[in-house]
Order: sequence, then structure tokens, then C-alpha cells
Amino acid sequence: MSKLKEFFHINAATPGSSIDDDRLDDNITQDEHKEQLELDKSILTDDGTREKRVQKDAEKRVVSAAEISLKRLHMIRMGRCPDCGEHLRRHLFASICEACGWHTYDVPRQGGVRVHVTDRNEAISGDRCYRVKGGSLLVVKNELVIARISRESIKWIEYQWPEQEVDQRHREVAALLEVQCGWCGNLANPEEDGFHLVHVAFGATQERYCFCSDDCYEAFRRMYPARVDRNCYERNCADCNLCIKRYDDEAEGFRVLAKDFVKMKRLAEGNPAAATKPSATS
Repeated sequence: MSKLKEFFHINAATPGSSIDDDRLDDNITQDEHKEQLELDKSILTDDGTREKRVQKDAEKRVVSAAEISLKRLHMIRMGRCPDCGEHLRRHLFASICEACGWHTYDVPRQGGVRVHVTDRNEAISGDRCYRVKGGSLLVVKNELVIARISRESIKWIEYQWPEQEVDQRHREVAALLEVQCGWCGNLANPEEDGFHLVHVAFGATQERYCFCSDDCYEAFRRMYPARVDRNCYERNCADCNLCIKRYDDEAEGFRVLAKDFVKMKRLAEGNPAAATKPSATS
């Protein structure tokens, strides 16, 4: 049984499963919501068909929301803003769209937040904060909402990053950055002479390749020449709009390669040829 079906208690083996299942009650912790649940169940008790329709509608809405979320994640992975479709400015722990202002970023796992408000000298400290509908800010500490701050009262929010957590995050990323050469498959050290990082579009989408030496880079170029109208090997990506871009130019974006290298490493473990050769040529 999938988690989604388990949550809504939809089981093909028990078509008569009822909304009165005790496990549904267990998923609700607030007393107020439990009272509302009992009232809603009492309204639907005499009509099993209506119960099933409510359950199916709830599942349909969750599936629809999941599809929308997955589409947005795919756009972010491709370096595009999920709201306006423009190019994202990608950092190691944040992605920001300069065109419309859409953004996503990491917050501390171990640290907390301090919300500075007007007419108050001391900031309000908590584990997390959430901006809710209407612009208000909820501050959560020890799993409790300790403050609701109006939009007009918020001056600025301070994220407290402990030094040890910052160091740990960088170590986690460094552990993933085992860069494989796009030609020979050996590890490529970005600090050594002869290392190359290039962006090439053999098809409609920009791809990224790394090489451990000048020899591997030149061998790759001879085997997979650039298209004449693009000349990806020689042209700066910032001055070209002939493909769907996924990355910034070389000087800008080596910090954001971790996910690409993880994918490359997994491909190499299963099929080295798939990780080291492009899928199409010009």
C-alpha cells in the first residue's frame, strides 16, 4: 500500500473501509481539529457513497499538488525559475531568480532564527519561522508557536548559522565533489593543471563536462566537434543564446556542480560509457 493510500485508508482489499478508522484520528493532534473531524464524520455517517467520493477527491487533490511540485523541481534542476522560466542564479545553498525575485534557500538545521521587530529592543528567537497568508510571521520554538508577528512589525530576520554546521555542510558537499573525467572516467582534480570545465550543447540543451588533462579534453573535442553555428568550445556561454541553458558561465558556477557530479558518479558505477560520452553529436 502506498503512503498516500495508507493516509487516506484506500485499500483495494477492503473496499468498505470507513472514514471512522482510528488511525485517521491518530494523525490529528490538535483537540480543535479532532472535534471538527467528529462533526464532519457524523454528517457523512449515513452515506457511504459520499464518504468514498470525499476520499477520492482528497487523493486526487494530493496527486495534483505532487505533480505541480515535481514539475517545479524539474525546472529548478534545469536551472530555470519555476515561476517565470528565466535563468536562475544558483549558489551552493540558494537559488535566486533576478528576473522575478523567486527564490529558495537552505536554513540552519541546528541553529535558529531571530526576528527583529519594531518598537522592541530584543529580537524574538525561535527554531524556525514561517511567513503565512496575509504576510504575518509565525515563530516556532520547541514545536510550539511562540509568536505571531504582523507584517508591519517585521524589521528583518536573522538566521543563526553555527560555525560547526557551516563546516559540516561544506564537508558534505566536498565529499560529493568527486569529479570524473568526461573522457577517460578517472577522477579529475580541479586544482591540478590541465583541468577543463566546458559547457557544450550537442542537442537543444546545454550540458557540462569536466576533463582531467589537456589530452583528454582535446581527444573529446576531436571525437565530438562543436556545431559550426554554435562553436561551444570557443564561445562564452554568456554571449550565446542558441541553446537551453542550464548553467552560468565557467567563471561563475563551479560551486553548484555537486548534484551533477553525484549523478555522473552513479552513472559511472552502473555504466561507465553512459557517464563519459554524450548522448548525441552535432
